[in-house]
Amino acid sequence: MSLAGQVALVTGASRGIGAATAKALAAAGAHVVLVARNAKDLEKIEEEIFEAGGSATIAPVDLSEADSIARLATAIAGRWKALDILVINAAVLPTLTPVWQIDAREFNQALTLNVLATQALLAGFDGMLRKSQDARVIGVTSSVGATPRAYWGAYGATKAAFDNLLNCYGQEVRNTASIRVAVVDPGATRTKMRARAYPGEDPQTVKAPEVVAERIVTLLGEQFASPHRIRVNQD
Repeated sequence: MSLAGQVALVTGASRGIGAATAKALAAAGAHVVLVARNAKDLEKIEEEIFEAGGSATIAPVDLSEADSIARLATAIAGRWKALDILVINAAVLPTLTPVWQIDAREFNQALTLNVLATQALLAGFDGMLRKSQDARVIGVTSSVGATPRAYWGAYGATKAAFDNLLNCYGQEVRNTASIRVAVVDPGATRTKMRARAYPGEDPQTVKAPEVVAERIVTLLGEQFASPHRIRVNQD
């Protein structure tokens, strides 16, 4: 599938699913805006994209900082007329703990990045998405947002809110703009976040981020109804 001429923005693009998705989008022909906090890590992904014949722009931004997303949106709008693909992938995992022992500082950090930043991204880029002839918003979620699990209360609560925001946005724009929204549950995937949650797990027993990235790119070429949800399982 060709994404030639399309502009994509990926948050959390410096590693894991975000990095793999950014590279897959670039390989399909999209110009990818790479967003994450660490400029050096982003430069590495950008270089890999260039070496593979793709094109990308790095945007080192801490999405949890006040007004950072508004500044990012202004900068992107100053360079491109429309945004065709928005992949909201950046997230933080608080310590797994019983609900009554949740650390307030960690919970606030997760709420800020996983929930508040999601709304700010949708608000900041809604105008550019509406200028695309076929805009797609992809949100990378977790199964614990839809199915509560003991000790995952803090993260699960933020992902439940994340899912709700994306689904509501999908319903709101489906009859008023050429914007479609999908929530992707990657399932067990070989990432640093997964390693933190399951420290005793052999990482080779779960799928690579590239499997999720490939499914996301395939989804972008499908005429899915909006809002939409899929889970990526290992073939």
